[in-house]
Amino acid sequence: MSLPQPVPPSWKDLGKSSNDLLGKDFPISNVTLEVKTLTPSNVAFKVGGARDAKSSLIGGDIEAKFFNKPHGLVFTQSWTTSNILKTQVEIDNQIAKGVKLDLQTALTPNTGAKSALFTTTYKQPGLHTRAFLDVFKGPTFTADTVIGRDGFLVGAEASYNVTEGKITKYATAIGYSAPEYAVTLHGLGNLSTFAASYYHRVNPDVEAGAKAIYDTRASPSGNVGLEVGAKVYLDAAAFVKAKINNTGILALGYTQSLRPGVRASFGLALDTQRLNDPATQGAHKVGAGFTFDG
Repeated sequence: MSLPQPVPPSWKDLGKSSNDLLGKDFPISNVTLEVKTLTPSNVAFKVGGARDAKSSLIGGDIEAKFFNKPHGLVFTQSWTTSNILKTQVEIDNQIAKGVKLDLQTALTPNTGAKSALFTTTYKQPGLHTRAFLDVFKGPTFTADTVIGRDGFLVGAEASYNVTEGKITKYATAIGYSAPEYAVTLHGLGNLSTFAASYYHRVNPDVEAGAKAIYDTRASPSGNVGLEVGAKVYLDAAAFVKAKINNTGILALGYTQSLRPGVRASFGLALDTQRLNDPATQGAHKVGAGFTFDG
C-alpha cells in the first residue's frame, strides 16, 4: 500500500532549496530597506527601497495587501518609484478545492505601457499544474505541470503564441526530493541550456548546495558555470553564508536577527583572481539589507 502523496512544488519551485541557498541573503552592491506592518483589519503594508552603490540611484515601492480569508480572497496594490501601478487579485479554493485564480496587471501611466497575466493553478496530492494567459503579449498561453510520487518529480513547461500559432518555448525537468537533500535537472530554453542543482542539509546547523549550468549556445570557454555554497547557523539568531563560482567570485553573507521582527544582513563579494591587481575598482562589492517586520 503506497503512502499518501504530498502536493509537489510548482514548476518555478523545482530546485528552490539550492536556489535559495545560493541566491538569497547576499546583499551585494546595494543597500536595501524593507518595512512590513499588519493592521488589525487584515491589511498588510510593505515599503521597500534600494540604493545601487554603482549608479547611486534609489528605487522603491509601496505595497498594500488585503486578506479576506473566509472567501479566499487576496487583493494587492503597489506603486513603484518608476511610476508603475500593479494590481493583483487572488481567489483560492472557491471555485473548487485545489483551484486558485490569479490576475496580475501593471500600468505605466506616463507611457501607456500595460500588461495583464491571468493564472489558473490546480494542485492535489501528486500533481501541481498551472496555466497562464498573457493578454497583451501575443497573446501567449503558457502551461506547466509537475508530477510527484515517492519523492520523484517530473515537470514540463511550454508556451504557445496564439497569434503566430506556434510553440515559442519549452522546457523539462526531473528531480528527487527528500527531507535532507534534493537533486534537480533542468532542460531550459528549448533544451539549449541544461542545469543541475543539489541541496543537502548536513545537520540542523549546516546546509550545502551546488549548481552547474551548461549553455550549448555560448562559446566553449564560457558555456559552463559552476557555483557551490554553504550556510552555517551560528546560533538561533544568526547565520553566515559563503559561495564561490568557477570565475573566482567569492561571496560572503552574514545575517543577524537583532530582535523579533528586526533583521540585518551584510554582504561582500571578492574577485579572487584580482586580489593583487591595483586596478580593482568595481571588482569587489559590498552591501547591506535591513528588514523590519511588524
